[in-house]
Amino acid sequence: MSLIVACPNCEKKVSWNTENSYRPFCSKRCQLIDLGEWAAEEHKISQPIQGAVTVTEEMLDALEDEFLQHNKFFVEPE
Repeated sequence: MSLIVACPNCEKKVSWNTENSYRPFCSKRCQLIDLGEWAAEEHKISQPIQGAVTVTEEMLDALEDEFLQHNKFFVEPE
């Protein structure tokens, strides 16, 4: 049994399954309307403004080391 959800645009009931290539939308039209709203900046994901953080060389080195540990394809072969 598949999950039934409401289309984010028109609220029509939609079956959430692999046959619906537009999920969670009911149609290509609703999918494009939503994309257009994002492109026009009518939607946004916001988060609270954070104070300025001074980034040090040590912080950058630690971030780079963590990134390389999780993304081995960026490491040059030895």
